Amino acid sequence: MGEFIYKKVANITALSASLGDFQYKNHAHMEYAIGVTLRGIQHYHLEGKLQLSHPGGVMLFNPDQAHNGMAHNEEGLDYVMIYIDPKVFAEVSEKKDNIYFDTPIMYDQRLKQSVVHLAQAILNEQDEALCSELLLSLADILIETNPSSILQNDNTLITKAKEMLYDDLGSVPKLEEISKELNLSKFQLIRLFKSQTGITPYQYFLNCKIERAKKLIDKNKDIYAAVAECNFVDLTHLNKHFKKMYGITAFEYMKYVS
Repeated sequence: MGEFIYKKVANITALSASLGDFQYKNHAHMEYAIGVTLRGIQHYHLEGKLQLSHPGGVMLFNPDQAHNGMAHNEEGLDYVMIYIDPKVFAEVSEKKDNIYFDTPIMYDQRLKQSVVHLAQAILNEQDEALCSELLLSLADILIETNPSSILQNDNTLITKAKEMLYDDLGSVPKLEEISKELNLSKFQLIRLFKSQTGITPYQYFLNCKIERAKKLIDKNKDIYAAVAECNFVDLTHLNKHFKKMYGITAFEYMKYVS
């Protein structure tokens, strides 16, 4: 299956993962996800396009970019990943707006080492000051090695739809109300949303619920409060969807960050 270890220091989450036959379902994070393939080949579709990250490849995922993931062959896969909140990245990089990286995989030794060093520091629970300094170094290298980085310009209608979905995570998505507000039919909304983001409105809604549950677990270390506040049926329901997105259940994740 797979082995997953999560740690969090200075508001940055790091993952160390080994994949066998486990496969991530199509999903998107609200954070930047930056990783390095250590062994094997990372096989994934990013917004519908096949990507293969070989050893040393630095994978760059922007917030809300739909992707799946698996090992390319029976050899399996080892990698590390860092998740950075856009607000944290904007503060560290001193950029007023979110940066959009248009190169999904880079082979840059300095960038690779920077990601690995930060991931190892977090996974080894090093001092927050050290992790913050390593994050600053990584942000500087990311900006320097991505001269074509551009500000992300979402379709205005999709941006509004995302806001409406996110603002009402406690109930089932009301696509009729959202589409009416945007002057679209329900099916026009679904088609446009998927063409722009790679996932459906419902998948985006569910991803947001899982992300919120994760943040609540990080903050309060109370998994049942997260179940209730995010309106999951029960812990089993949350665990099922959490594992599809993070490789482990919400309960297992809480043990890592407690």
